[in-house]
Amino acid sequence: EVQLQASGGGSVQAGGSLRLSCAASGFSLDGNAIGWFRQAPGEKREGVACIASGLGSTMYGDSVKGRFTISSDISKNTAYLQMNSLKPEDTAVYYCAADPLCVVVLTPELDEFDYRGQGTQVTVSS
Repeated sequence: EVQLQASGGGSVQAGGSLRLSCAASGFSLDGNAIGWFRQAPGEKREGVACIASGLGSTMYGDSVKGRFTISSDISKNTAYLQMNSLKPEDTAVYYCAADPLCVVVLTPELDEFDYRGQGTQVTVSS
């Protein structure tokens, strides 16, 4: 059974940092893409970041470039999202998702990714 177990998140003041983790089981990150999208109340889904683990290539949504960093540890089959310089507009439920292609993970409104983990709340106060 494929599972994506998300952890991390929480509440922080603007300018602070948080780290999300997503541990995969039932499939290997090597050769697949994994990342995060987010959804704030009343808003559409927004692609945040993705990494093609085998290649090490990364992609980011425009609103988080320069502030968020995605990485993965294939030996642990886990991806990480380091979020720095957080802003109130980063407040949302964050979901990890996996698919062979990063472009699919970063267009979550299409809902075409193969796997999705449970959401984790990130709240940034001003």
